[in-house]
Amino acid sequence: MLDVRRLRLLRELSLRGTIAAVAEALAFTPSAVSQQLSALEREAGVPLLERTGRRVVLTPAGRNLVRHAEAVLERLEQAAAELVEARGGPSGPVRIGAFPTAARAVVPAALASLARRHPGLEPMVREIDPAEVADALRAGELDVALVHAYDLVPSPAEPGLATEPLCTESMYLASPYPVPPAPVPGGAADGPVVGRFADSPWITATPGTLCRTMTLRACGAAGFTPRVRHQVDGFATVLALVAAGQGVAVVPQLGTADPPPGVVLTRLPFRRRTLTAFRSGAARHPAVAAVTAALRAAVPEELADPR
Repeated sequence: MLDVRRLRLLRELSLRGTIAAVAEALAFTPSAVSQQLSALEREAGVPLLERTGRRVVLTPAGRNLVRHAEAVLERLEQAAAELVEARGGPSGPVRIGAFPTAARAVVPAALASLARRHPGLEPMVREIDPAEVADALRAGELDVALVHAYDLVPSPAEPGLATEPLCTESMYLASPYPVPPAPVPGGAADGPVVGRFADSPWITATPGTLCRTMTLRACGAAGFTPRVRHQVDGFATVLALVAAGQGVAVVPQLGTADPPPGVVLTRLPFRRRTLTAFRSGAARHPAVAAVTAALRAAVPEELADPR
């Protein structure tokens, strides 16, 4: 009989690439991970891993077993959800991940709603960049989280996770002065707005974040590489820097609330989409369902995506 815990380790190895990364994510020692994977190979009766020096890759049999492991883990999530549902309403801890903009604009109202409707639930919020959410959910560090994708940076499907649309925002160019005229005859409609700030200093998010990638791609599509002066993740701080004449930035609609005097916001032709994410099979878990419903109710009506 194959051990489910060992199957989870094999799945994580297929996603993270190294035994050290699996050990760090799941709070094991590398030697313990190696021992468990060796035990799984003995259970399977065929080689699952190929070891070349320090590198470990999955064999065809290992990759096929990971595919079955995904299905097994999803069914276990469904079984756990049904057992909790049979015991009654949602209660106990539920760990919620949110990126900073949503943590400020959506999460507080959702938590207030949960306190009224499900007093036995104990939501715990962790601020986290969407790029880190998939690993945190699969590792069991979070139960539900908010992630986002941009028109210019679509998010690939993540193994072991399911998502539901939450809201869609417009994107804005924040600048300390109005959009300059188009550099070609014909007026402001000629050429992308972003391209007219090619010579300006830019404010982007920190490296490794989707927000930074989105800005770099927007500038690249306009034909230039931005001269980055400041790297800041909080949009309130970004807008304050724009107001101080420190540069220009691309900001989502939820990040433009209460801009300081002196900031000019120009709508751009692309959007950001926010989704709720959870482990595959967990959609009907009472706590997960309660959180996702509260988040949907907390989104401003003009931004809400239809279910």
